[in-house]
Amino acid sequence: MIAQSWLLVAFPALGALVLLVGGRRTNGWGHLLGSATVIASFVYGLALFFGESLSRATDTTVYSWIPVEALQVDFGLRIDPLSVTFVLLITGVGSLIHIYSIGYMSDDESRRRFFGYLNLFVAAMLVLVLGDSFVLLYLGWEGVGLASYLLIGWYQDRPSAATAAKKAFLMNRVGDVGLALAIFLMFKEFGSTSYAEVFAGVGEASAGVVTAIALLLLLGACGKSGQFPLQAWLPDAMEGPTPVSALIHAATMVTAGVYLIARSAPIYNLTPDGRLVVTIIGAVTLMLGAIIGCAYDDIKKVLAYSTVSQIGYMMLAAGLGPVGYALGIAHLLTHGFFKAGLFLGAGSVMHAMNDEVDMRKFGGLAKKMPITAATFGLGYLAIIGFPFLSGFYTKDAIIEAAFGQEGWRGWVFGGAALLAAGITGFYMTRLVLLTFLGKPRWRETTSADGREFHPHESPPVMTVPMIVLAFGSVGAGFLLMSGDRLAEFLAPSVGALAETHHGVLPHAVIPWLTVGLSALGVLVAWLLFGRRETSVERPQRVSWPVRAARNDLYGNALNETLVATPGLWLTRFSVFLDNRGVDGAVNGLAAGLGGGSGRLRRLQTGFVRSYALSMLGGSFLLVAALLLVRFS
Repeated sequence: MIAQSWLLVAFPALGALVLLVGGRRTNGWGHLLGSATVIASFVYGLALFFGESLSRATDTTVYSWIPVEALQVDFGLRIDPLSVTFVLLITGVGSLIHIYSIGYMSDDESRRRFFGYLNLFVAAMLVLVLGDSFVLLYLGWEGVGLASYLLIGWYQDRPSAATAAKKAFLMNRVGDVGLALAIFLMFKEFGSTSYAEVFAGVGEASAGVVTAIALLLLLGACGKSGQFPLQAWLPDAMEGPTPVSALIHAATMVTAGVYLIARSAPIYNLTPDGRLVVTIIGAVTLMLGAIIGCAYDDIKKVLAYSTVSQIGYMMLAAGLGPVGYALGIAHLLTHGFFKAGLFLGAGSVMHAMNDEVDMRKFGGLAKKMPITAATFGLGYLAIIGFPFLSGFYTKDAIIEAAFGQEGWRGWVFGGAALLAAGITGFYMTRLVLLTFLGKPRWRETTSADGREFHPHESPPVMTVPMIVLAFGSVGAGFLLMSGDRLAEFLAPSVGALAETHHGVLPHAVIPWLTVGLSALGVLVAWLLFGRRETSVERPQRVSWPVRAARNDLYGNALNETLVATPGLWLTRFSVFLDNRGVDGAVNGLAAGLGGGSGRLRRLQTGFVRSYALSMLGGSFLLVAALLLVRFS
């Protein structure tokens, strides 16, 4: 069965090919084909998981892809616990999102093309996680970038969607440069880009080379996973349809960076400095996302910044090395359930509210949409770390591991993770209060086209995937973390889970602190938004922290100052240098030769007497020179 593992990629790739090439002839059944191909990959992934021994990595070669002298790259797949885990997440959650999209996109005339793009997205992500070399990972990496560009900009008539798609594409290119340079450096040092040969040879490389590779890989991970300082594209990606937001933010694209770090564990294990930078980036990002999430009224953007924060937890865990690789993957898996459920719930609300996203114009929707409210509520409880739900097991384990570090690292990283947990309780409670509880505020509002809102529950094709994801929000954490089940399963890929014996706080205290701080965040949100009416008008005068949060903590300004503006100046200087320097020198030389030849041409008069006079004058000058030399 492992020998035919290429079918995992072939199913959704074939679906994309048929739907994108078949044209309008596939309109009637394209959505069914798109969903069936991803479900087929999920079933095959389950067969691999239950039917094969995954105690070690198995590399299979499909064909020779790049046979160029020293550069020999096969299109090969690696089947091991890490890749199969991601296959099940991508295809499992992806299948539910595809089914949900059948109802969500039912009124879209181009639904067939939408499902073709979704299939392309899933196929590219499967190449990314199944490839047996960094070059093949890069192929899937770029495929995911292309598909995300197409899906984020789906509503082509909206300038904001086109801008968001271009922003995502360009900001990811910054990270992709880091990944490409890391691959170049690997080939130079090890003569190969395959996982087997790179990991076998990395122990012989100098510390500087290993650290450089680790930091370049981290740059790529920051771009794809929306980590500081390349996080600004991810909230803007909300311009795409809500199923796209769920697919990007829960199960696929944003998890690619965490996968890259975990897959490269043999590299990061050899560079403490590289791991420290990963941990710092994760800590900064989880705080940044949590703070900004408090300031938005757009339900999808609050969830988007929540994703930024939760991916920060995963990066923080991965930066802890053997202590945290498995913990980061565990939180990634539970996050795939509850965040996909939250996004699909938000899409259900938008479906009922004529695409309105402003939470201040909702309220009281729990009575009108009981299934959506219940499934969303379970996802909410999971993400804030309510005891014995998924987030309680995985996020708290990361916080404990962070506090388990010695010295200042334990206080800084553990403190940041703990504080962000409390802020998560605040902004997620605010979202639930404004959307599902309180008095309805939608009665007094109308849509942009003048129609009144008439909230209603979504059809079963949308609610059933939400219910399935809600079960994952409740029980996935216990199943994964009980008895270190997931850590033992992933050990052949990322190494055995190491324990922290010395920390700045006792382990028994940390869960109480985490639950207590989250409860405090919930209480503050209820006091501010649950006991009084919420105005649909945003106040103009606010404090500077609120103003900074509403401006994304000036992340866009930072990127524009540090990257965009210097890049623009460099481009202008390069154009000036090309026009006035290179072109100026070439054109000046040509003009000089042309002008000189024009002046010399005037001496050619065509009169014999003029030429004779010139010869006589030259003869006198030559004789005078000879006499001068003779008598000097």
